[in-house]
Amino acid sequence: MTLTDLKGIGPKTEKLFNKLGIFTIQDLLYFFPNTYLNYDQPVPIEAINEGEIQAVKGIVEKDASVINLHGLNMTTVYIHDISGKMKLTWFNAPFLRNTLKSGSVFVFMGKTGTYKGQKTMNQPKIFTPQDYSGKTGTLEPVYSQVKGLSNTAILKAVRQVLEIAEYRPDFIPSAIRYNRGLLDMKAAISGIHLPKSMDDFRKARERLAYNELFLFSLALVKKKNSTEELKSAFLIKKSKRIDEFIKALPFSLTEGQKQAVSDIRSDMSSGFIMNRLLQGDVGSGKTIVSFIACLEAALNGHQAAIMAPTEILASQHYDKLKKIIDDNVFGLNVVLITGSLKASEKKQAYLKIKSHEADIIIGTHALFQDAVEYDDLALVVTDEQHRFGVNQRKTLSGKGKNPHTLVMSATPIPRTLAILLYADMQVSQIKELPSNRLPIKNAVVNTDYRKNAYKFIYDEIKKGRQAYIICPMVEENDMLDLENVTDYVTKLRKVFPKEVSIEKLHGKMKPKEKDAVMDRFLHKEIDILVSTTVVEVGVDVPNSTVMMVENAERFGLAQLHQLRGRVGRSGYQSYCIFVDSADSKKSKERLQILASSNDGFHIAEEDLKLRGPGDIFGIRQSGALDFNIADIYQDKELLKKASEDAVYVLRSDPELNEEENQVLRSRLELYLEESYVL
Repeated sequence: MTLTDLKGIGPKTEKLFNKLGIFTIQDLLYFFPNTYLNYDQPVPIEAINEGEIQAVKGIVEKDASVINLHGLNMTTVYIHDISGKMKLTWFNAPFLRNTLKSGSVFVFMGKTGTYKGQKTMNQPKIFTPQDYSGKTGTLEPVYSQVKGLSNTAILKAVRQVLEIAEYRPDFIPSAIRYNRGLLDMKAAISGIHLPKSMDDFRKARERLAYNELFLFSLALVKKKNSTEELKSAFLIKKSKRIDEFIKALPFSLTEGQKQAVSDIRSDMSSGFIMNRLLQGDVGSGKTIVSFIACLEAALNGHQAAIMAPTEILASQHYDKLKKIIDDNVFGLNVVLITGSLKASEKKQAYLKIKSHEADIIIGTHALFQDAVEYDDLALVVTDEQHRFGVNQRKTLSGKGKNPHTLVMSATPIPRTLAILLYADMQVSQIKELPSNRLPIKNAVVNTDYRKNAYKFIYDEIKKGRQAYIICPMVEENDMLDLENVTDYVTKLRKVFPKEVSIEKLHGKMKPKEKDAVMDRFLHKEIDILVSTTVVEVGVDVPNSTVMMVENAERFGLAQLHQLRGRVGRSGYQSYCIFVDSADSKKSKERLQILASSNDGFHIAEEDLKLRGPGDIFGIRQSGALDFNIADIYQDKELLKKASEDAVYVLRSDPELNEEENQVLRSRLELYLEESYVL
């Protein structure tokens, strides 16, 4: 059965679904909502909380009026109940005057506010009291969208699929499902798409999050069991030249950097395989630590490889390390391998690697393609987004006879959580920032401040600096009143002079397109980059000094801190403006934590305290470990349970050969092939 077999989906609509990555019925089944509208009981006008989405039931005082304001049709009406009065406004909806007649009663749902002491609501949805009572207490799913495909159309297709879908065999052992009180998969998938209540949603989400955390934990435990205390073929002795290099650095290493260097050097000279996580806040100086490890491996006569998440970042690493080697006359050769190299350039690089003319190899995942043969690979340094799947580990083992592994992470995870997430690794933490970095100046503002923010950004551009503006959505969503990258670029081009170059960046772009935009931003050809959170882990642009985050209340604090790390990477004073579009007491309190601290670990701890299991009405919170449903901060207790269960299962059946574990074994094999979290 194909998508076009569903009612309402023809060839044109099918192409729109394809843009969302939905090609099959199964894809649609697992295309989960990213938030929900909550249909609570209407509240009295007097009791509304400013900045929140709420419903009020009111009587229309006079027929709606329509005026033309700067080319926009604005429809206005006043409503009242026993407790107070409220002004409602809609743009480009003059037809509403036929509905909103004096004395009529409706339930209005939208974002509440105040203007000059008057309670307000802009663009509210309108329901008859009867229609709204049928929705009260329910959650309406809101999906990612593309232009031309509404939330209603997606929901209609999902409803059909839920009735006809065949579900895969459940891979969670029945004993665990029973002991943990987990829903069966059919109920979980139905409950995540069409929850009848908040409790219904929580149970569905818990089951789906558990699936991800259990597979993740199982894979970690399996890896830990197979690599623990394995003897290494590479005994990398501590080099005096490295000691001299560290002393001669034009800056002093922080205490955290010194300890990390010491940990890594001890590991590599211990006779056992190093498997270490280097965890440090954004801008804490992890790169120089990884360079020291690579230089030491190379000075011992071996090869080292550094894998970066993007071609631009790989090129930056290459330029920095080459300069270090030349300045210090180390006599080592560095080679850069990326997908965009010409065939002749690749061939030449491959020959250098095979013949050991190349001592340190830097690149993207292209480093581990079949064509690349290493002579003596002893150390692999990688970004957390590229923790290896089982096939890549096999490839690495074949290429490097179980090399030492160093994984770098900028995610500020509290140590208790890091122990679970990186159960297979030793952990080094860098908590301080280098002394030459100026602390970022932060401001939490409401939407009224935008005009001032744009002026401030323009002043920075006139000084020769650059800016990021972050939006939560790629395109407009008919259910969510959130800023989106596509429309925001158009809006900004009307605000700023023509000479200001403004471009967009988002996850739906092809990798080459993304790299091209980032390369232009890096080389100062773009003044303002309007982006989604794809810049969270990215290239180092020292010239960017301003980050403005729209709808900041929709993000987790830890993720906002990661985003903020894109600025403040030079000696220039940098700034971060968090636009709180909710402007509620709760959102102000949350964002103030971020504004008052630049310490990622402190922020992560506060994030854990603030966000409970009911905190679902936001954009993805922790992007570093790529779960679809699970969230490392919100689900830390669930992760603990999943970790315990994974240990139990593998202790009783290490190879998962027992009949009841056959489905689990197949699913784990598939997960390891697909996954980059190991």
